This record gives sequence, structure tokens and C-alpha cells, in this order.
Amino acid sequence: MFGPTLFLSMLFSICLYALWRGGRDERLVASLCLIGTLATVLAVSPLSVRYQGVEGGMALVDLGVLAGFVTVALTSRRFWPLWVAGFQLTTAFGHGLKAIDANLLPQAYGAALQVWAYPILIILAVGTWRRQRRLRASDPATR
Repeated sequence: MFGPTLFLSMLFSICLYALWRGGRDERLVASLCLIGTLATVLAVSPLSVRYQGVEGGMALVDLGVLAGFVTVALTSRRFWPLWVAGFQLTTAFGHGLKAIDANLLPQAYGAALQVWAYPILIILAVGTWRRQRRLRASDPATR
């Protein structure tokens, strides 16, 4: 939606930060984001027909990523993974909307699938930052 350069910059910088500084939840979500993005690139239709109908391959990828995010959310002691799973659920609903209404504009369908990736990455960054802050606050050596 905002362009591949911005998205890929955010994706790699935030996921690298989460993989480097995050705990179990942050690392799993970062890995799911990276794997999901790669799988989406492999599953997307050619540009000439993209978003004209339900993107079946992308729907499968989005549902797989949703299952992963829900698993993290259900096993986490933190609240932020619920937000990530919720935003991914909204993305999955985009496929359902296109299946219900084939006349849904391709641009609206594409935007519905893409827009929620940005808040997911921002929440991952904040979750990682807050984990680091909690660790520093509980470490007597940093006081």
C-alpha cells in the first residue's frame, strides 16, 4: 500500500530487532512475518490478474500465519500477541469479503490485505522494546 521499499525496510529492520533482542514470542512473530512475506511473494498472482478474484495462495498463507499468531497469543504471558493475531484475522477476513462479493474493487481487496501488516510490525517493535525495558528494570546491575 505504501510501497514495497517502506514495507521491506520496516519488515527487515523490525524483525531483525525482534530476533536479536526479543524473547520467544517476539522471535516467533518475527519469524512468522518473514516466512509469511516470502510465501506471499511466491503465492501471489501475476500483476495482470492480481486481486481480480480471491487470491487462493495468499489466503492459505494468511490463514497459516493467522494460526501461528493465534498459537503465540494463546501461549504467551503478554497481551500484545492478541493484537497481532487480531490484525491478522482482519487480513484473513479480506479474503472472505472478496469471496462473498466478487465485485469488490481489486484495489480495495488489495488494500485490505496489505494495510494490517504495518500495525503488526509496529506492535512487534513495541513488544520487543517493552521486553527490553522490563529486563533492564529487573536487572540489579543496571541500577
